[in-house]
Amino acid sequence: QVQLVESGGGLVQPGGSLRLSCAASGSIFSIYAMGWYRQAPGKQRELVAAITSGGSTNYADSVKGRFTISRDNAKNTVYLQMNSLKPEDTAVYYCNADITSRVGSSWYDYWGQGTQVTVSS
Repeated sequence: QVQLVESGGGLVQPGGSLRLSCAASGSIFSIYAMGWYRQAPGKQRELVAAITSGGSTNYADSVKGRFTISRDNAKNTVYLQMNSLKPEDTAVYYCNADITSRVGSSWYDYWGQGTQVTVSS
């Protein structure tokens, strides 16, 4: 069994910063990509940022230059540093990871429970 646990969401004023964390635990042999998605009310879930085990990153155009994704492979943890936050960043943010539990086993897509980020004055 694998769990992803997110933390760090909350209420922040426009222009402020937040740092999200997501720790993976359980039966883990290897993690390939880890990422953050978000879903605002009435909208589809969208990719915010992703990072591979080798450190390659990918960002949504709307967050480039403001958000930074990083990971600590030893701790199976991914972070999202969010700066210059805007009201349109308000959403539930979900952690995602591609994980295999043993050598030769299939890779599975896991999701966290989500953490609310609200940007408002």
